[in-house]
Amino acid sequence: MPRLDDHCWSCSCAQGARHRGLPGAGAGGLAAKVGDMLSPAALAARRGPDPDPAPARGPRSPGAGGRGAGGGPPGSWHHHLVQRSLVLFSVGVVLALVLNLLQVQRNVTLFPEEVIATIFSSAWWVPPCCGTAAAVVGLLYPCIDSHLGEPHKFKREWASVMRCVAVFVGINHASAKLDFANNVQLSLTLAALSLGLWWTFDRSRSGLGLGITIAFLATLITQLLVYNGVYQYTSPDFLYIRSWLPCIFFSGGVTVGNIGRQLAMRLKVLPERSPCVSSTATPTPNRPSPGLTLHGRG
Repeated sequence: MPRLDDHCWSCSCAQGARHRGLPGAGAGGLAAKVGDMLSPAALAARRGPDPDPAPARGPRSPGAGGRGAGGGPPGSWHHHLVQRSLVLFSVGVVLALVLNLLQVQRNVTLFPEEVIATIFSSAWWVPPCCGTAAAVVGLLYPCIDSHLGEPHKFKREWASVMRCVAVFVGINHASAKLDFANNVQLSLTLAALSLGLWWTFDRSRSGLGLGITIAFLATLITQLLVYNGVYQYTSPDFLYIRSWLPCIFFSGGVTVGNIGRQLAMRLKVLPERSPCVSSTATPTPNRPSPGLTLHGRG
């Protein structure tokens, strides 16, 4: 008949003695269990289905991935570009009609009778040409800033842009209203005002360089138009045009450039991004399994 002390002392101590008597079997069994827990099937069963699987990422072009350079919805960059172009074109048309009216009323600019339109007494081709030029200049300014790596951040608010437009209209009005002894004095005055406009609302090297380039090209085109009899200026003193006209072109380029820069700030991309540069996404690090935690034993 078995004794009570045999049943009491054979529970844990005897089993521990048996485990200590077979060290190889115990270590092998523990290693087998850990291997089973770390197997891919066991990890997948513990983790379960991934609620938010991350797609494979890598370098992609704007057209191949269906997204623009800014990572927005398909065609967002092009849609924003078209919107900016239409706004700048409309601004150029309005400025051309208003400012050209001042020149025509003061008999500074003379158009042939057959090309005069009824609206604002301007030639029919002046508004679309000025609108196209404004769109090109307004898109060119932020593009040059991006390529030079110098994003323009001086007075970047719409209140400053509106003040710049008002000063530009005032300079054009002064060219038609002010009476000086000769055109040279008027030209020097308008040149100082134009440089003051650039210093007050721009102060960038790219803005100064683009303004001078625009003034040179616009003056050259105007000389060719007047030379071919498209229209003419009264009392020309700089070949076929007035000597102060490059100052108007310079200040107009700075003004439209500021409008284009302000419109470009709405695009939610980095300044260095362009539609021809592909974006590379940062890979997402692997997440640890929530159901498996290994603790070291001391």
